[in-house]
Amino acid sequence: MRVLFAGGGTGGHIFPALAVAREVRDRYPDSEILFIGTKGKIEERVVPANGFSFRKIWISGIQRRFSAANLFIPVKLVVSMIQSLLICMKFKPQVAVGTGGYAAWPAISMAKVMGAKIIMIEPNSYPGVTTRLLEKKADDLYLAFENASKYLRFPAKHRFEGNPIRKEIALSDKAAAKKELGFEADKKVVFIVGGSLGATRVNRLIAKDIEKFKDAGIQILWQTGKNEAAEYAALESGSVKVKGFIENMNVAYSASDLVISRSGAGAVAEVTALGLPAIFVPSPYVAENHQYHNAKGLADLNGCILIEEKNIGEKLTDTIIAAVKNDEQLKSLSENASKFAKKDAAVKITDKISEYARK
Repeated sequence: MRVLFAGGGTGGHIFPALAVAREVRDRYPDSEILFIGTKGKIEERVVPANGFSFRKIWISGIQRRFSAANLFIPVKLVVSMIQSLLICMKFKPQVAVGTGGYAAWPAISMAKVMGAKIIMIEPNSYPGVTTRLLEKKADDLYLAFENASKYLRFPAKHRFEGNPIRKEIALSDKAAAKKELGFEADKKVVFIVGGSLGATRVNRLIAKDIEKFKDAGIQILWQTGKNEAAEYAALESGSVKVKGFIENMNVAYSASDLVISRSGAGAVAEVTALGLPAIFVPSPYVAENHQYHNAKGLADLNGCILIEEKNIGEKLTDTIIAAVKNDEQLKSLSENASKFAKKDAAVKITDKISEYARK
């Protein structure tokens, strides 16, 4: 079968697509799989690295501030539509899967013109513009958050199977993971992760209060982001490990007693799938404030603690210390996070892809 994937721009859009594509490849090794995305974005690097064919189209998002680049958007849109049509005419997809991001709109639209069945995946609790535009064209729309349905128009198409995540994400022995990272096994570990680029305000607060964490007997695994690692490297100690980027997330998650994270769709999906207690600090710099909505949906189920970035100065450190000392709260957060998780989203979506491809 021939399956087209389109989307990207951020990890939150491309990693769910990769999770499904890998499931398709594992179960149907003879399948032909093609990704469409944009030049210079994360998909251009990670898609080929995962062994999939990748084609670029000339599309970009609208700058939210005034920019001369916005003047080229209509031209780019027309060109990207033509590029997508030519790609689809040659590839002849039977099924096209869109995961959001501006690259998905022209690619999925042209796949529809070519007669492909359309599956959309919306990983966020507040659907993005691309998902809302493509909902009418979709045969099925898979939503990671049930409350996302209220922002959309065609509920009969909605499927609630969770957000596809990487198969390799799994927990191992906690004591062994702590030892591998150089931590003491009998002390709690707080894993602070702001994404590959970090979270500047969170980093500054952690640095300011690092002695408070030490005094409380808390060990810190701190992914600062590559751009800020050098700034905080001097704070490394026996109980504080400073990393620009962590390749082996399984070890990091396994060692963690509490996770402090942004609330992108991928982070929420992984943390809940593993049943980890978490404090989410949504980035306020993302489109349509979707990270806040992601965390709010889980917080309403008592599956995480939500602290907005504007409030971290007065709340974050004390909340971390209090949570780490409260085993009952950690247990409750873990149990409720696990109830929210749906771990077989990639399997269910692949089932539907196979069903459509056989018709």
